[in-house]
Amino acid sequence: GGSIVNMLADMWGGMPGMGHSGAARSGMENFTRTAAVEWGHAGVRVNAVAPGWIASSGMDTYEGAFKAVIPTLREHVPLKRIGSESEVAAAIVFLLSPGAAFVSGNTIRIDGAASQGSRAFPLFKGKPEQSRAYNGFHRAYLPDVLKDQED
Repeated sequence: GGSIVNMLADMWGGMPGMGHSGAARSGMENFTRTAAVEWGHAGVRVNAVAPGWIASSGMDTYEGAFKAVIPTLREHVPLKRIGSESEVAAAIVFLLSPGAAFVSGNTIRIDGAASQGSRAFPLFKGKPEQSRAYNGFHRAYLPDVLKDQED
């Protein structure tokens, strides 16, 4: 027995110029589902998490146009904020726990429902305060590029 949690990245909306990356991401999701079926008889559960925009120190490494876009990302998320590393970790801990003993072959999207929307329909206006981030790590780091969005 055992439990495996694969890490994916958003591939649902498509990204121009990134077809090769999207294909690999989709392949990993299919592998997750296939392995869950193939290895279930041995008591092995296989799931995946797919984080969306997560505040991390990596955001400070981007340059130019993309770095300028980072502070605006939350406008495209129904929960009106960027996710936290703690929220990704909490989903992984759940999937590895006995509480998820009957969960296998699934991908949990940790993206504030960003992957569920359509660019054709605008999001409702809202305030980031309506959805509070879970910050379970005492050493959590808010990227400099997001400092002006602190609560």
